[in-house]
Amino acid sequence: MAMTDVGEAAITALATAMAEAMFAHAGELTDLDQAIGDGDHGLNMKRGFEAVMAELPAIAAKPLPEALKAAGMQLVMKVGGASGPLYGTLFMTLGKEIGPAPDRQELAAALAAAIAAVKARGKSDTGQKTMLDVLAPVQAALAAGASIGEIRAVAGEAADATVPMRATKGRASFLGERSIGHMDPGARSSQLLVEAVCGVLGGGR
Repeated sequence: MAMTDVGEAAITALATAMAEAMFAHAGELTDLDQAIGDGDHGLNMKRGFEAVMAELPAIAAKPLPEALKAAGMQLVMKVGGASGPLYGTLFMTLGKEIGPAPDRQELAAALAAAIAAVKARGKSDTGQKTMLDVLAPVQAALAAGASIGEIRAVAGEAADATVPMRATKGRASFLGERSIGHMDPGARSSQLLVEAVCGVLGGGR
């Protein structure tokens, strides 16, 4: 799964796929967040990726590392709540850690560093019903040599696995036991972004 030529067309395709996933599922993400959060996750993610799309020609013209940093900055500036800083940190750290034509090993290492940065920013870890509960298994699958289709499946299974969890971080943690039985909206948005990337890279459905 070497991304040997991550040029303007590939960056445009990846950003567009992620944005379209957020636009298509904004209502679902809002519904999930209304159950256990502030109720604004879908709107916030939609707003953030609208900002990325508005700047896409300039972003896509940059080398991959700079494009990721630029997209991350848009998310930090435009996405409200906790999600903006966390997703912004994810993308900006990927940009710092990755080269312009990463192979699987480099991609896995960059994602591991980005996940560590998200943990530090959110003072959170896996098992607390957050986006990390999707990102960490996806990184492990990537590092282990999983196929694109397998990575997509891991993301879906990981998001589903947040349903029986009790939230111990974020606004959902205030609900205690009542947070059980709901999928974490951040985990779902992470799943959708992973699936979008997998689709562009050839995972199909």
